[in-house]
Amino acid sequence: MKHMVIDGISCEFENERNVLEVARKHHIDIPNLCYCESLSIYGGCRLCVVENERGAVEAACSMQPKDGLVIKTNTARLRKHRQMILELLLAGHRAECTTCEKSGKCKLQTYARRYNVTNIRFANEYCKLPIDDSSPAIVRDPSKCILCGKCVRMCSEVQNIHAVDFAERGIETYISCGFDNKLADTKCVGCGQCAAVCPTGAIVVKNEVSKLWTAIYDSTKKVAVQVAPAVRVGIGEEFGLPASQPVMGKIVTALKMLGADYVFDTSLTADLTIMEESAEFMNKLKTGAKLPMFTSCCPGWIKHVENMHPHLMPQVSTCGSPMEMFGAILRQHYTDDELYSVAIMPCTAKKAEAARPELVKDGERLIDLVLTTQELAKMIKEAGIDFADLPDTEPDDPFAEYTGAGVIFGVTGGVTEAVIRHVLGTVTTEQIASVAECGVRGLEGIKAFEVKAGDLTLKIAVASGLGNADKLIEKIESGEEFFHFVEIMACPGGCIGGGGQPEACFEQKQLRNQGMFIADEDCTLRSSEQNTALDGVYNLLRGRAHELLHVHYPDHGHE
Repeated sequence: MKHMVIDGISCEFENERNVLEVARKHHIDIPNLCYCESLSIYGGCRLCVVENERGAVEAACSMQPKDGLVIKTNTARLRKHRQMILELLLAGHRAECTTCEKSGKCKLQTYARRYNVTNIRFANEYCKLPIDDSSPAIVRDPSKCILCGKCVRMCSEVQNIHAVDFAERGIETYISCGFDNKLADTKCVGCGQCAAVCPTGAIVVKNEVSKLWTAIYDSTKKVAVQVAPAVRVGIGEEFGLPASQPVMGKIVTALKMLGADYVFDTSLTADLTIMEESAEFMNKLKTGAKLPMFTSCCPGWIKHVENMHPHLMPQVSTCGSPMEMFGAILRQHYTDDELYSVAIMPCTAKKAEAARPELVKDGERLIDLVLTTQELAKMIKEAGIDFADLPDTEPDDPFAEYTGAGVIFGVTGGVTEAVIRHVLGTVTTEQIASVAECGVRGLEGIKAFEVKAGDLTLKIAVASGLGNADKLIEKIESGEEFFHFVEIMACPGGCIGGGGQPEACFEQKQLRNQGMFIADEDCTLRSSEQNTALDGVYNLLRGRAHELLHVHYPDHGHE
């Protein structure tokens, strides 16, 4: 094992890309604004500079770790350097911190306090381009951009969308959607991964909290809230709870305290999705339809198919997302109330999905409002609720029941594992453990494996992150690979890493992943067909199940 010395501490390293990653591994915090573990090295902000024993200064993010290397991260020279950089960044940044959406979580703000930057000696000259709120999911404010390039690299390297890029040069540089278009005019899918990595308030989730407060305060409305599976392992981090601790019971309690009339777990309709999707898949196998069948529960993926792979739309499942299905059920059940249907989602793209014309049934929008995990956390904090100490409350009847198979929808591979459990009839702990070992679990960007179903060997692939989806599609279309079933989630790691979740590094995503399976194991029922509440759902739909639970998107490739 190789060693280097950082601030007098001997630090082992092996496969770390740079000195910054070695320091992070040993809990040494070197300031940085442009670095991200999942992106290429940019080296633009220069905050992470360190000093070697010869006095040379280098950026830790682009500095190769070497055996025997000795560096310091905190010297008078480095402190002065960082203070100067922060002053320059603040001088080119519209500083309205008290009203900024990112206030309290802005890395620029944090570092300014950390390095005691209280006086800016330079004239304030920030970008004067207008705010772009054309996207239903996120808002871009160029005046708060520090040109770290994280959004550009995320959109191009991980998601392969290329919706934003640098424009102009030198002091005239800014982030553009191309020819100064609006974000809504690009191939953006609304995944929100750019907002997830933005260190300032330049790109944030569109805040619609006031709409829910208005509905709650309206005595003529009944507010029904559904909560997606992945929210249970994201929101607790905002209140000091471990990332691996599922907190669905506290979420229900908090929503009731906020004023919601009904609270439900979307895991119920995740179970329903499995029943519908499995039947659709088995029918495709029997009829010889073109395979693979692609999953349909991720709106970012659906938008990406429409934008980049429209010819694949006939192979995408017609099942609506669990959010859509729950919206349909609630409209059928609460016919006598002035229902306001709300969905709490880990995903920013769900905001766009809810507004799609395909999600209008019987002349009504199935979902009136989508809020992200981050937005719900804001409401809880605004109300002064001590979330960490809340007791648990069960979701409301008659839609309270769900299984572990529905819960694991929130992580990459979860939909596939739930389908496998159902198709193979796996209900015992031992059988489920066997399924878990087939290759379906883990946060790898692409997973491929085989499962025996009777006399048939099913070839299955799972991808998270749209760049990985594109790589997989390329292999399928070239004939290099064949699969019967493919699950795709737009966000790396699946919904646990959604753009609406609290910011998370890979280690936190691993803990959230662990928390999802803890919640699964805590369920008495583990396979979707065991959910007896689904019988009541099908009775409620009165023969309209396919009409209300399935969505037929325009076939852009064959118009």
